[in-house]
Amino acid sequence: MNVKTTNTRRRFAAAAAATTSVVMMLALAACGEGDGGGEPGGAGGEKPYVALVSKGFQHQFWQAVKQGADDAAAELDVEVTFEGPETETEVEKQLTMLQTALDKNPDAIGYAALDSEASIPMMTDAESRGIPVIAFDSGVESEVPVTTVSTDNLAASAEAAKHMAELVGSGKIAIIGHDQTSQTGQQRVEGFTQYIEENAPEIEIVDTQYAAGDQLKSADAAKAILQAHPDLKGIYGTNEGSAIGVVKAVQETGKSGKLTVIGFDSGKAQTDAIRDGLMAGAITQDPIKMGYETVKAAVAAINGEEVEPVIDSGFYWYDKTNIDDPEIAAVLYE
Repeated sequence: MNVKTTNTRRRFAAAAAATTSVVMMLALAACGEGDGGGEPGGAGGEKPYVALVSKGFQHQFWQAVKQGADDAAAELDVEVTFEGPETETEVEKQLTMLQTALDKNPDAIGYAALDSEASIPMMTDAESRGIPVIAFDSGVESEVPVTTVSTDNLAASAEAAKHMAELVGSGKIAIIGHDQTSQTGQQRVEGFTQYIEENAPEIEIVDTQYAAGDQLKSADAAKAILQAHPDLKGIYGTNEGSAIGVVKAVQETGKSGKLTVIGFDSGKAQTDAIRDGLMAGAITQDPIKMGYETVKAAVAAINGEEVEPVIDSGFYWYDKTNIDDPEIAAVLYE
């Protein structure tokens, strides 16, 4: 074998080795991109990834929150997922969803807690991984979330109580709450009760029952209260399912037009009830803004920007007199 042939073979071997090295590097890079490689969704030049875990999907409220989140995702060029359990009683299922979201190692997490204390270990886990948490709708008993995007539920429920007091004047009323474990559920009862006690001493809250925001359970609870207090003058339902359950109870017991019903949230069933005179009025949140501001805050946190500790997404009182006003119509959802 001559020297020329030997040198040629050496050049081919070197080229082949270099090619193999490049192929292996590209393959490793592709694997890292394809399976996340244990890195956040925004690594490697991809869009930042924000995982949102809500309280549920059974109410139109959450669909409106999702719409706002999707709007922000499109505007800010981030990837967003949105999920929640079938009902707002499934705390364990929601915690499993939160853990699954954490295991995907997102760039940020948005979380609407069904139980304000149960998720504390996962909040600590998120902090240890450097994943910012944005609480929305309902806060958690933890300092980990960089902000909470929510309605001022104490002020909103006080507004509901103010209208109840104006409408009934005096006498007995009751409350159908949706839960006792979330800050939202607690504050919507607390704000209402406090207003009545401080500003309407001639009104007595004779009973407060919790029915998980379920229409049928809320209807049964309301009927039981009506049977125990036939002279009841008003009932306040603290969320969409609670309020519609009260309306059903009033209809089924022949109390339509004889009882003042005030609700919280909107949705077609509630707006129809208000238009038909079955419900005096309700508090509506701004769920689209809530979803939008949650994603916006998540992106700010990902970028290391300062975020206000509380972001108020707003609320409005609406009834038959203003339900079609542009400002109100913009925040009602069906």
